[in-house]
Amino acid sequence: MSLPCIGLLIFERTVYVPAKLSAAQGLLAIAAVWGLIELLKYGIAQMRLRPFIRALRRQQPAYYTQLSQMQQRQFEKRVANFLVQKRFVARGNGFEVTLPMQVRIAACAVELTFGLGHVYFSHFKTILIYPDRYYSTINKRYHCGEVNTRGFIVLSWKDFESGYENNADGFNLGLHEMAHALHLENVIRNNEYDFLDRQHLETWNRLVTAEMAKQPQTAPNFLRQQACHDEHEFFAVAVESFFERPHDFKLSNPALYTALSQLLQQDPARGVYQL
Repeated sequence: MSLPCIGLLIFERTVYVPAKLSAAQGLLAIAAVWGLIELLKYGIAQMRLRPFIRALRRQQPAYYTQLSQMQQRQFEKRVANFLVQKRFVARGNGFEVTLPMQVRIAACAVELTFGLGHVYFSHFKTILIYPDRYYSTINKRYHCGEVNTRGFIVLSWKDFESGYENNADGFNLGLHEMAHALHLENVIRNNEYDFLDRQHLETWNRLVTAEMAKQPQTAPNFLRQQACHDEHEFFAVAVESFFERPHDFKLSNPALYTALSQLLQQDPARGVYQL
């Protein structure tokens, strides 16, 4: 008796064995993955910075408008990078620190450091902003701004704004306080330590010592009397006039102006913002 034919289905199993990569191919694969990750990180960072750049372009601060198109792009990135590294804290009931306010403060800081490269005052992570002058329980008087070595920059917003109402009077709270921050940042041992050229700083300090020694015996010169308190105040007051009335500063004291120009790597009297 014949047996019925039974059809057999035979499935062939394919085993995939990963191809062996050479050392060079492995390195290329790792580099490709790393490149994609970095590209993604860069894209995310650019998206994060974009609102700050848009706000700066809307404001068009005077210093920014004098820069070349390439320098404006550099300035925008530095303002955005400054902002992402800082914490802005409003002081006072009902007072709010808006994005445009933050951008104006950051632009002030970058104006001062634009010739020096990427300096963001890394020690000073918090910026406290009061609506008006505030009372100091330590000094028992009202302040319009200060820089605290514990890592705080403090500003009265009313006085900060008034500093930009007249761009040629040599009074600018923002530049003054940022100058204090820069002066201190240079001597604080962190990732930004010692960024000012030592030779230029030595020349500046020598001239400042000579100027301060003359002040008690002479009438107030181009810089207001506040500059004679100490070398820190001298630097901060000089910075205000350096940016707001550079031509008068240069005519009044060419040696001091040149020393500050070399120290900050800018020459606003000639319209040069990166030496």
